[in-house]
Amino acid sequence: MPTVLILGASRGIGLEFARQYADAGDRVIATARNAEGLKKVEALGAKALKLDVADPASVSGLAWQLDGEKIDVAVYVAGVYNTDGATQPPTQQEFDRLMHTNVLGAMQAIPQVAPLVEAAGGRFVFITSDMGHIAGAGSSFGWLYRVSKAALNMAVKAACTDYPAATFAAMSPGWVKTDMGGAGAPLTAQQSVASLRKTIAALSKRQSGAFLNHDGKPFAGW
Repeated sequence: MPTVLILGASRGIGLEFARQYADAGDRVIATARNAEGLKKVEALGAKALKLDVADPASVSGLAWQLDGEKIDVAVYVAGVYNTDGATQPPTQQEFDRLMHTNVLGAMQAIPQVAPLVEAAGGRFVFITSDMGHIAGAGSSFGWLYRVSKAALNMAVKAACTDYPAATFAAMSPGWVKTDMGGAGAPLTAQQSVASLRKTIAALSKRQSGAFLNHDGKPFAGW
């Protein structure tokens, strides 16, 4: 039975990942930062781990919680959003909030989780955004969010070279109906995750480090 780790599964895309992998018969380990999120994970029949990716002290304990595991698929989903543009500077509080969750959390998780993914010859996927595609930036809307996701993409591309037995990828889920994406988005979380899972299953070693859309199409220049 494959083992799947979802980092950030309390709601939205992360919770849907946990649901779909559990429904497929996989063994699911999923993290949430509070009691409400942990109950949602447990209700799916998944193993719940308390983890706040924005707190370095919390992330530092991830390795011992996963001791002895071999991870076939790991998905870093945790992320926060900001819509401010470049007409005003971000506050330090907002900068720290986005960078700690979207970038630092992932960079702290990689050295702890990637060896477990390598042990299974598995896949380590990071949910990013097409707003992190530098060549595709047409406005400053979500300026700080764009910067954080571009940084995450670079972290994934750089890290994959140190873990050759694992396959890394940064993937955009598309515009999804979640708390972050809003009600006007064209994709449901169920549709997005189903597409992402199909792409994850089809990943090849030559794609390691790539920046892909949920349907598997690469972004130009990554």
